Amino acid sequence: MTNTTLEPDEATSLRNKVVDELCADGTISSPQIEAAMRKVPRHAFTPDTPLDKAYDTYAAVITKTDEHGMQLSSVSAPQIQAMMLEQAWVRPGMRVLEIGSGGLNAAYLAELVGEDGEVVTVDIDHVVTERALRLLDEHGYDRVRVVTADAAEPIPDLGEVDVVMVTAGAWDISPAWTSQLKQGGRLVVPLRMRGLTRSVAFTQVTGEHGDYLESESAQICGFVPMQGSTAHREELLLVNGTPEIGLRFDDGLPADPHRLDNAVKTPRHELWTGVTIGLQELLDTLQMTMAISLPGFCTMAVDEDLDTGLVAPSNKRFALAAVEDDTFAYLVTRRTEDNKHVEYGVHALGPNAKQLADKIADVLHDWEANRRGGPSPVIRVYPANTPDDQIPADRLIDKVHSRISLSWPSA
Repeated sequence: MTNTTLEPDEATSLRNKVVDELCADGTISSPQIEAAMRKVPRHAFTPDTPLDKAYDTYAAVITKTDEHGMQLSSVSAPQIQAMMLEQAWVRPGMRVLEIGSGGLNAAYLAELVGEDGEVVTVDIDHVVTERALRLLDEHGYDRVRVVTADAAEPIPDLGEVDVVMVTAGAWDISPAWTSQLKQGGRLVVPLRMRGLTRSVAFTQVTGEHGDYLESESAQICGFVPMQGSTAHREELLLVNGTPEIGLRFDDGLPADPHRLDNAVKTPRHELWTGVTIGLQELLDTLQMTMAISLPGFCTMAVDEDLDTGLVAPSNKRFALAAVEDDTFAYLVTRRTEDNKHVEYGVHALGPNAKQLADKIADVLHDWEANRRGGPSPVIRVYPANTPDDQIPADRLIDKVHSRISLSWPSA
């Protein structure tokens, strides 16, 4: 265990270094957030973690796993925490509900709302809330109310809040979150859509047919998934009947997945598209373009221990992919001659490999011509019973409690 009481100077130096980096890269732009992150001792909320790992700017600290090693609770990376705090627009005197507790983020929120504000932090796991309560009390944040509950249900005696901040990966938007939100309030949530997670800052909007949520910003992120009644698992389709190749679908398997049974028995069709990107270029709009444009969009992973070379993705753990009837395809990359860019290609297997590869290449060329460097799609969340004709959408995703609309902004 790291004895943080013996290393205050080192901890302060590392904390300031993290904040300096986040200010320099533009993640932190608000003086209030900068001050809060310089003040709150991050290492004190990760007491079993070495200082250098606690103060890794871009890495989370895992605080709990299950018997299979699956992550159940974590302290998000400083970069992610700062990004979401900037999205939340928390101001002095506000009331904030945090869903997914750990203590550290609640301490930041307490600094931002000040003496006249209120922070309530909720988690379904009593081990997590007991730890958060102890750490908050030990470090002077006893004003934070810590609750053990499934936050998919309304929190007793909460009333309305200005901001709901969700710090666990969510597949759906619980009605309880919006019902506890003041009119015009903000919901910041890591929302999973078609297998892609974005930290989305929503505001409540009153439309012709009632209230809905509309995004103001969306940033790539990754989070430990939500537990409880709103938990949702992706569905896995094993190609070739073995765990070697797995296709993951966020909103249900294809209508007849067995049509893919013989896809790997056909020769692999390979197509290079001529679409290149810089090594540091953000891929958020490329990923969303594929998710919106391809009905059979999914992600692919390959078990490295079982890999026979049937497929050859550039990243065996995560490749963008798509299925169409009896054929599947996935993106690959290769370095360009100048070694400063990568080119996208498509590998496809199945009776209609060429046709599907051409279709995906067309999507990439459309992204290059019309979406690259532009804004993310507008994300709107409507109640589950909203009719289709009341929802503008390039892609409509039905969840249990909500209907999520993805629409590209007008040029």
